[in-house]
Amino acid sequence: MPSNASAPYNYEHDIICQLIEKGSKVLDLGCGEGELLLRLQQENGVQGVGVEVAEEKVYKCIGQGLSVHHGDIDEGLKDYPDKSFDYVILSETLQEVRKPYLAIEEMLRVGRRGIISFPNFGFWKARWQLFAYGTAPITDSLPFEWFDGPNIQFFSIKDFQRFCELKKIKIVQSVYFNGGHKVSLLPNLLAQSALCVLE
Repeated sequence: MPSNASAPYNYEHDIICQLIEKGSKVLDLGCGEGELLLRLQQENGVQGVGVEVAEEKVYKCIGQGLSVHHGDIDEGLKDYPDKSFDYVILSETLQEVRKPYLAIEEMLRVGRRGIISFPNFGFWKARWQLFAYGTAPITDSLPFEWFDGPNIQFFSIKDFQRFCELKKIKIVQSVYFNGGHKVSLLPNLLAQSALCVLE
């Protein structure tokens, strides 16, 4: 594990790299500046494509030699045929999209499996801040003020599990973590973030 893997973002990348088989076809939705996509290409030899809504980030990705298209996840993935990827990744992005069900439905249409990670708004520090101070929580995985961050969906691990049950989406694997450590006990309370593999 890299020395900077104690940060939740990097630890999550470690997990994703372990989950994805070498040579897979991967679509990374909301790929940002391409850190994960670049790592997957270098370490796993994936055939990777990214989608990103921020133009300046698309240019940075292209400058690194990555295949990234400018697009809005909330408009769907009509440019991609059914099952054209082995994995579709939505890393720390679900809480930022306006139409989460459409995003998940589309990722499972174009991919054999989906990998989704998100911050857990049910984390005990978030609950405590809301209870004790009556203010929107700020934690390591939720570092923004309510008025100055990208998050528009506020949900917990239990909310996501319930959503998957209601929509008949199968969670085939889950990893819960706090910083660089896996959480196996009471994840909805003790985990800052979650990563789920969907079919």
